[in-house]
Amino acid sequence: MCAIVCTLLDFPISLDIIGEKMEKRVKEYSSRWSILLVTSLSSFLTPFMASSINIALPSISREFKMNAILLGWIATSYLLAAAMFLVPFGRLADIQGRKKIFLYGISLYGISSFLVAISTSAEGLIIFRVLQGFGGAMIFGTSVAILVSVFPVAERGAVLGINTASVYSGLSLGPFLGGLLTQNLGWRSIFYLNVPICLIIIFLALWKLKGEWAGARGERFDFAGSIIYSLALVSLIYGFSLLPATKGFVLVTLAILGIFSFVVLEMKVEFPVLNINLFRTNAVFAFSNLAALVNYSATSAVTFLLSLYLQYIKGLSPQNTGSILVFQPIVMAIFSPLFGRLSDKIEPRFVASTGMGLTVVGLVLLTLLGGNSTLIFIIALLILLGLGFAFFSSPNTNAVMSSVEKKYYGVSSATLATMRLTGQMLSMGMVMMIFSIYLGRVQITPQSYPLFLKSMRTSFTIFAVLCFGGIFASLARGRLRRN
Repeated sequence: MCAIVCTLLDFPISLDIIGEKMEKRVKEYSSRWSILLVTSLSSFLTPFMASSINIALPSISREFKMNAILLGWIATSYLLAAAMFLVPFGRLADIQGRKKIFLYGISLYGISSFLVAISTSAEGLIIFRVLQGFGGAMIFGTSVAILVSVFPVAERGAVLGINTASVYSGLSLGPFLGGLLTQNLGWRSIFYLNVPICLIIIFLALWKLKGEWAGARGERFDFAGSIIYSLALVSLIYGFSLLPATKGFVLVTLAILGIFSFVVLEMKVEFPVLNINLFRTNAVFAFSNLAALVNYSATSAVTFLLSLYLQYIKGLSPQNTGSILVFQPIVMAIFSPLFGRLSDKIEPRFVASTGMGLTVVGLVLLTLLGGNSTLIFIIALLILLGLGFAFFSSPNTNAVMSSVEKKYYGVSSATLATMRLTGQMLSMGMVMMIFSIYLGRVQITPQSYPLFLKSMRTSFTIFAVLCFGGIFASLARGRLRRN
């Protein structure tokens, strides 16, 4: 009886405690979804820029009289700059705070977008694209790390799927809006559009992102390792773009030596910019990153090639080209959250490997493209590729981020993003190398259309073989869940 009375007397206090706990949980829930909104907007922004500028390339080429190889550097210069600094900025974010580096990145991205829009020469445009790449590195190296810092493991695949869907939504709207803007307002309007989007993200981040996330606060930053890493990566990608010239082989050799020196250094320092043990002792982390590198190397230049094909060979306008290319990312945006959630229940390697297989089929069929190929056939292939990418991306990201401790979230996110950007650069590098073999440093004109088609089919053949090998890297990662 006494116990019952005491319980009743304590009941109001218990209600207060329950109310406080519920209020705290509501705030945490609201905060998490605010973070998802901000990171998803930033994840939308960068691929939107990448896909929309592909549509604008012929217009930029005409204005600045750029040859096919120099035109490729409009995309490659951004990717190279971003890849150089992704891992260093990811590590810096782990030490100094992910929110801080994220805000710096969005700000720099907005400023550089404005500078690209007002550029008056091809050289100036490429320089400002490099600056844009620095901002992109800060964004890529922090957004996914912030997400996995606040969402529990059981929800990780789902939210990463939503974030990936934002990426593909940017890719979806990029060709359509990019074509619409280029045709009616000129290619510069694409870059002007970035500025207000960046301002909106900055406002929401300052308003909604409370607190800071720094899993390695107090540790030292590895400047020597960062410099060697960045220079080796530049040498590798730039050298690759110069192949088969002797200078290209020299730079690639120097890059390999630089990477070897970097690995040796990182195994000795107390606080490395990239923990090599993550690759040596963590098979899921190592092979998931390798699978990402192969997948993006085999697929990233597809949109670039198809944009040129549709506008030069099929004679479509930028707006109509965008309307065709939009099918692939729409499929990716629809299915990525579903397959991300699926990877919370099924081993990610099985889901991701299925995606690699579908992508191989799509790439093989792309080798059949010619001057008489129908638009229906092209759209069907884009849908197939979109489904393959959706199967692969979210589960692969889930595997990487779920295989490491919290203090490595920033550098792991940056490492995965580096694999993506390095793959994109290698993909563009292969295309530029093939262009230099078949076309040389000339503008694409009706006289060179047969050689362009030959170089495009050669590229798709190489991509298909590469992606087929990636299936085995994806399967080799082993089990993520042991129970």
